Amino acid sequence: MLFSILPHERRIFNLIGQCARELNVPAYVIGGYVRDRLLGRATKDIDIVCVGDGIHLAEHMASKLSPTPKIVVFRRFGTAMLRHEGMEIEFVGARRESYRDDSRKPEVEQGTLEDDQNRRDLTINALAVSLNEDTFGQIVDPFGGLEHLEQKLLKTPLDPGSTFSDDPLRMLRVIRFANQLGFSIEPNTFRGIVKYKSRIHIISKERITTELEKILQTQDPSTGFKLLFDSGLLQLILPEVAALQGVEDRNGRGHKDNFYHTLEVLDNVCKKSNNIWLRWSALLHDIAKPATKRFDKDTGWTFHGHEWLGAKMVPKIFRNLRLSLGSEMEYVQKMVRLHLRPISLTKEQVTDSAVRRLLFDAGPDIEDLLKLCESDITTKNPRKMARYLEGYEYLKERMAGVSEADRMRLWQPPITGEVIMETFDIQPSKDVGTIKTAVREAILDGEISNEFEEAFQRMLEEGAKIGLKPLKSAADFSTSRISS
Repeated sequence: MLFSILPHERRIFNLIGQCARELNVPAYVIGGYVRDRLLGRATKDIDIVCVGDGIHLAEHMASKLSPTPKIVVFRRFGTAMLRHEGMEIEFVGARRESYRDDSRKPEVEQGTLEDDQNRRDLTINALAVSLNEDTFGQIVDPFGGLEHLEQKLLKTPLDPGSTFSDDPLRMLRVIRFANQLGFSIEPNTFRGIVKYKSRIHIISKERITTELEKILQTQDPSTGFKLLFDSGLLQLILPEVAALQGVEDRNGRGHKDNFYHTLEVLDNVCKKSNNIWLRWSALLHDIAKPATKRFDKDTGWTFHGHEWLGAKMVPKIFRNLRLSLGSEMEYVQKMVRLHLRPISLTKEQVTDSAVRRLLFDAGPDIEDLLKLCESDITTKNPRKMARYLEGYEYLKERMAGVSEADRMRLWQPPITGEVIMETFDIQPSKDVGTIKTAVREAILDGEISNEFEEAFQRMLEEGAKIGLKPLKSAADFSTSRISS
């Protein structure tokens, strides 16, 4: 069978084929590019395998291009990459690999095209297209990958035990491809994942997290996380999420399965936002429910404080997965900590003070918080759903009104620590924080307006309570100083 090569890519492939002939090394396009083109998916990554030195082939090709592209070489892996006409082209020599039981670092030696296809994770990723003169454009398909594409089936080229034991990351990749492509996993292949799941421990946390995030970036990541759970992998790489699964019944009263609820919330968020950190927030928002679950004979099952404990659990999870411990982690903590706040405000008479506090605590992330909270509504009762959504619309109206009236949008208290220290001629101390907090709380409670003069007067009153005497008045602070 011949592969349909697009006109603008034919120039690239002809040149690679010419360079390969000049070096006397057979060359093939292999893997993701072939798969995606056959599926009608856009791709800008081209993997070239040659039966010889891949780095040498890349260098030879680059010498024929104008301007000469920069080559990024990874000699340890025998690969080289260059960019040309918007395409990222990676070259590697065909190789044979063998592994020890306690390591995924292979012993590598030069091999044939067949050897290289044998080491691929899936039959659909082992498809190759010849760039050689006598067979140019012919598809090399030793494992039935074309048929599996038609069947939407994921299957390992060799016995699953060999494929997964050699490189356990392939287990995550199979699940990720099932999620991305909407394919099913061949039963024997899935049994192989279950059997060899413990091998995942020899894979670096960074590489595991990369696969998790690729699942999170799909339209319905619940598919991938269900497969991770059913295979037993989730229990090993994200036990906190796996622990959400299950329903306990006592005295005829059960609670919802928080694992499947979480996945429904996650899918809902994905319909509203591409923000990967909001998706992480959805995945982790109920993470502390197992630890806070209690049964009360009058009220049934409760999870009091799970939002606060969940926020405290986030840093450990992020450290374990080698995720960012900076502003991204703080954002997820905030989302987890506040995810119950908006819905509680839709169930009661909303005071201006409560709205001010929500706006202040959420800050610039208020819209994201509301997306998470609305996604958290998973009731199948249409009347309940309508009532919850109506409550959110009312809350949004109140937020808009309070924000406009009190200038609370992205608000910072008008009295800064610097103003307090200069007014009372004191150094940074606990007293500064006490006064600043008291002024902020007075504004949020509506006791004083969000104006510098009233806030300054309250500052003086709070300072007097702890024996501080002012050396400056409000007039000593210029408008530009205050606004800064």
